[in-house]
Amino acid sequence: MLTFVGLGLYDERSVTVAGRDAIRDADRVFAEFYTSRLVGTDLETLEDALETTIEIRDRAGIEQDPEPILAAAESEDVVFCTAGDTMVSTTHTDLRLRAADRGIETRIVHGTTAQTAAGSLTGLQNYRFGKATTLPFEDAHGGDGVPDSVVATIEDNRDRDLHTLVYLDIKVDDPHWDDSDDTYMTASHAADLLSESFPDTLGVVVARAGSPDPLVVADTLDELATQSFGEPLHLLVIPGSLHPLEADALESLAGADLE
Repeated sequence: MLTFVGLGLYDERSVTVAGRDAIRDADRVFAEFYTSRLVGTDLETLEDALETTIEIRDRAGIEQDPEPILAAAESEDVVFCTAGDTMVSTTHTDLRLRAADRGIETRIVHGTTAQTAAGSLTGLQNYRFGKATTLPFEDAHGGDGVPDSVVATIEDNRDRDLHTLVYLDIKVDDPHWDDSDDTYMTASHAADLLSESFPDTLGVVVARAGSPDPLVVADTLDELATQSFGEPLHLLVIPGSLHPLEADALESLAGADLE
């Protein structure tokens, strides 16, 4: 059996009871933290809380060499953990399909996702979010400014009056990335990059979703670019047109100026 467990958004307490039980009952537990991280905890604390030993795999160990995980799951109960919900990344879907091809039974224990948290914290209606996109660091995509694909996604959503959730780049376990550089893109950096393509456009910052002190701030991208939003992780939402209830929510929950 190979069980995929989403650990939730923030720390060792974010995992569901079902996820915790699956981890404690497993013979071996693997995890990756390059797609996202639980920034409110560390590995030792996580292992203590879940009463297990966690074997960390890097990107290559999941995408290029998943054999240790699959071989273990052929004869043992194995859990594979990630932050958030475990099936958001196509990398994890690939691992599940590889397991199925080898006759390994799989199941999923879901965790809270950044997308549902963004809707909940901002008051923006979940069904009005369109396609999400990820804004990479400029050094990561080898160009200047914002990739055309990111701009096109936001423009297409706005044309249909849909909100866009913009995931912000994380650089973890990347051999091409200098550890002295920023590991987590900040919302202010993202707003600065996007403000050139979307001047005088409303943005909503969500910082530290899932933590005891999440922050939600709404303003123009130009203004958000000048502000600091504290510790990671950060998200940025570019809303489409607002339903009156959504506008009231952004005014009340995010300090938006309705004018």
